Amino acid sequence: MTHAQFADLAWQVATGFVVTLAAGWLLLRILPRYALRQTADEDAPERHREKTGTPTMGGLAILAAIACAAVVAHDERVRALMVLVFGCVTVGVADDFVGIAAGSNSGLRARTKFLATALVAAIFMRMVPANDTIFAAGTHALLVPYWLWLVLGILAVTGAAHAVNLTDGLDGLAAGSIIPPLYVLWALALVSGASPTAWPAVFAFAIGGALGFLVYNRHPARMFMGDTGSLALGGLLAGAAVLDGEVLLLVVIGGLFVAEALSVMLQVAYFRLSGGRRIFLMSPLHHHFELAGWPERTVTFCFWLASLLCSVVGWVIGNL
Repeated sequence: MTHAQFADLAWQVATGFVVTLAAGWLLLRILPRYALRQTADEDAPERHREKTGTPTMGGLAILAAIACAAVVAHDERVRALMVLVFGCVTVGVADDFVGIAAGSNSGLRARTKFLATALVAAIFMRMVPANDTIFAAGTHALLVPYWLWLVLGILAVTGAAHAVNLTDGLDGLAAGSIIPPLYVLWALALVSGASPTAWPAVFAFAIGGALGFLVYNRHPARMFMGDTGSLALGGLLAGAAVLDGEVLLLVVIGGLFVAEALSVMLQVAYFRLSGGRRIFLMSPLHHHFELAGWPERTVTFCFWLASLLCSVVGWVIGNL
């Protein structure tokens, strides 16, 4: 990384951080006024009951930071990323509102939310320049037909959005875990020749937004991002991989989120096939460690480290 690239990253992250701090301060005064508060999941560990009443939909603060990228970077990729993020936010807001109105942690039906994010993903994939690369490492690249690139991109965006959504179950977990993979995808974009003041700026502002949100979301959380934030961050993560031509590498870089999603799928499948038996004490995976007796802060910190390790491994593979 050159000094100029580092300077661009630093001011973009710093701006995103400050904007999110300001937006979060404002949201902490607005959200309770309109009773936009979280209701603990009935199936979550018992100690999560004390989280009921915490303001939610705080992901809007991160959205404010990401929107700043549109001010400094102007190209079709930035516009596509903004459509992707705002589309996922729209789905998340609807989901959060339905849950708040019902006085529960359940919002939109899972199928409805999945199809809605898939539609947003399809719009995004049609907006970005066609790219037949789904994996690149050094001078080697895996090329696929356009239709397969389109399908894989839609699956990646939809899957990542919901995987990050599942991960957002502990104070600071999703916000802290998203930072390493976003940074790696930012760096890979620069390696491929992109300017740090072009579409990679969206990732940098998002990193600053996640850092700023942690001020309010670290344990004990004063505000949750809700589906409003988690779906947007997950969609952006996959959108970055699509633009980098690293859709397959996303499985490694975002390995923590993959593990969280797989823990849910395996738990449900095994429960049905075995007549009620379980693999984990509870899914997603972070709840398993909670019920095993780990303090919430310890689970969160270990998962941050796991995300960092996955990102480092992804960076190494992407530069072989």
